Amino acid sequence: MSGIGAQIGTITRTRIAGAGREFLPDGDTVYDVFLDGGVIADIAPAGAIRPRGEVVDADGTWLIPGLWDHHVHVVQWALSAQRMPLGEATSAAHAARIMADAPVLPDGRRIGTGFRDAFWSDIPTLDLLDAATGDIPTYLINADVHSVWLNTAALRREGHERDASGLLREEPAFEISRRLNAVDPVIGDALVAKTAQDAATRGVVGLVDFDMAWNEESWARRLASGFDALRVEFGIYPEYLPRALAAGLRTGDPVRGSELARVGSLKVITDGSLGTRTAACSHAYPDDPANRGMLTVAPERLLALMTDATAGGLACAIHAIGDVANSHALDAFAATGAWGTIEHAQLVAHVDIPRFARLGIGASVQPEHAVDDRDLTDTVWAEQTGLPYPLRALADTGANLLFGSDAPVSPLDPWAAIAAAVFRTRDGREAWQPEQGVDVATALAASTYGGSTAGARIEPGALADLALCDRDPLTATEPEMRDMAVVATLLGGRLTHRA
Repeated sequence: MSGIGAQIGTITRTRIAGAGREFLPDGDTVYDVFLDGGVIADIAPAGAIRPRGEVVDADGTWLIPGLWDHHVHVVQWALSAQRMPLGEATSAAHAARIMADAPVLPDGRRIGTGFRDAFWSDIPTLDLLDAATGDIPTYLINADVHSVWLNTAALRREGHERDASGLLREEPAFEISRRLNAVDPVIGDALVAKTAQDAATRGVVGLVDFDMAWNEESWARRLASGFDALRVEFGIYPEYLPRALAAGLRTGDPVRGSELARVGSLKVITDGSLGTRTAACSHAYPDDPANRGMLTVAPERLLALMTDATAGGLACAIHAIGDVANSHALDAFAATGAWGTIEHAQLVAHVDIPRFARLGIGASVQPEHAVDDRDLTDTVWAEQTGLPYPLRALADTGANLLFGSDAPVSPLDPWAAIAAAVFRTRDGREAWQPEQGVDVATALAASTYGGSTAGARIEPGALADLALCDRDPLTATEPEMRDMAVVATLLGGRLTHRA
């Protein structure tokens, strides 16, 4: 049996479930797939050609292109393994009690992550958190990462004045996350490596990293230390744009000669989030007629940033959640000639839906968020006129869908994204807005490198980034999709996972 790290020459006795199967004589036939130089060299009926090189016997399991997660905050996701999970907290008081029992990390902090205060009936207050957590600096990070709840000791440690809530939102919250994520690289890189190995067990061969840091240096360091589990593209935030342009970084460039990590896009966060009620929307949030969210980057500033990035050869990845933010982002793409993606696109005006395809702008979306947020969307956005989580509407107009998790907002698991996109539900609930679901083939393609309109294929000449599944994803039920067992993952023909 070939082990992890082996360069595979032949995958024998596999069924083809990924794109490319439509050109094979019989989709139910068992095939041998031959690999050479990191690409697919040939596909033949099983036994027709002698196997060569190291062999993986698929034993009738299903072969698909390797999967990508197009939106991950890698270090923050890796560090979540050390942080107290708060997703089950039913109230502010409950979350505070959980943090009272949270372990104190070596740096003297308690850190929790994943709370959703939009569902709570009580209000987070500084006094409530102080009473539970005392003098140990304590930080609770919202599931959407757009707000952080701190006790007095943490506010003091971070140089913030006390207020009644202890809540920081948007840029002040992001700054707290940046500080919390700035761990010793030896520790952080080990956790990132473990996260990458875990991702490979789910058939993942690549991800887009949107950590709020100078990611070129971080990935060069990891590659030099032997990181080889995934392909990576990384984002560049506005504060680092001058540095990137001065260094001549261009989208698609390999990092210091490595083919595994490449320069990605300028990432600009232009509005807030649904859960924090800061996404920029055309209508007010309930019970707060003055609140329509916020544009965190002025339209003229966005134009300047995208103009500079485009002139320097960088694509753009523009965070836009509310319909107003999406309109401004599309306007900026049209005005600057920039290329790239809108990240999230959670609420989109009807008139803006076809603009994605017309402008050639990818919709980098997180289908699992629709399932997480369905009840919130039906209440907090009940008065909005845009389309929430409009996957089918975007696909029908020809937009390129690229699926991701936004980990740690949702777990790094493409099968969860695929299941949510197709079935629009979880945990046995009735499907939510099922008319916006997409077919399995589209969802699979959206979870590969090229996205739904240009996804990876299984055919001679294609990159041998592949995964073998224990059941046919094209016929899997929603629970089966979420529980999909991946028996092997290959990166350029090299085994990164073998069950």
